[in-house]
Amino acid sequence: MRHDIVIQQPATPQQLMLLFHGVGASPAHMQPVGNMLARSFPQALIVSVAGADESDLGQGFQWFSVQGVTEANRPQRIADALPAFVAAVEYWQQQSGLGHAATALLGFSQGAIMALEAAVAYPALASRVLAFSGRFASLPARALPHTTIHLFHGKADPVIPYLHSVQAAEHLLALGGDVTAEIEPFVGHQLHEDLLEKALEYLQSHIPKHVWDEAMSASPQQLAVKAR
Repeated sequence: MRHDIVIQQPATPQQLMLLFHGVGASPAHMQPVGNMLARSFPQALIVSVAGADESDLGQGFQWFSVQGVTEANRPQRIADALPAFVAAVEYWQQQSGLGHAATALLGFSQGAIMALEAAVAYPALASRVLAFSGRFASLPARALPHTTIHLFHGKADPVIPYLHSVQAAEHLLALGGDVTAEIEPFVGHQLHEDLLEKALEYLQSHIPKHVWDEAMSASPQQLAVKAR
């Protein structure tokens, strides 16, 4: 049984935006974010996706347990959870008829961790990942040429230190990746309004590097077709 919440479902969606909550939370926690996105993207199918398992914290859902989690065992827990996470993304891609280029993953905390790691393990899954208060389990060995990464973090986050986002951004930039990072002072482990506004700006105005590179390599005739 799926516990996902469909926030907006146009007749012919042109974009797919999937939202992923933190550990112990539920799809309802991401619904205000989805409502904000719906106002700006009326042609997007927007779904708040439930974690694959019931949380062992006593409420909500999770992708992997954080009971006894360490730097050493976190990567394996994520790897074990990735197939179910990717299956959830692919399910909504099939429902919408949309693929990698039209798919954006927006995650908070554990949802952000899963979205980031999915982009590394499955490069053709989504064209954008917006990660709030998240981190990579370990920094990627290679750039992510088909995915733009937007990192958002509160500097006062006591759960996942903001330096994870800073280090990830610096690392991906050094690899030639397409990445942005927004660090907000005095903000803790939360989906803060200022960071959400920044995310909206990026979605509306930032042309992903892989899309730009594709356009620049196209012939004038192809560019003319795209411009129509």
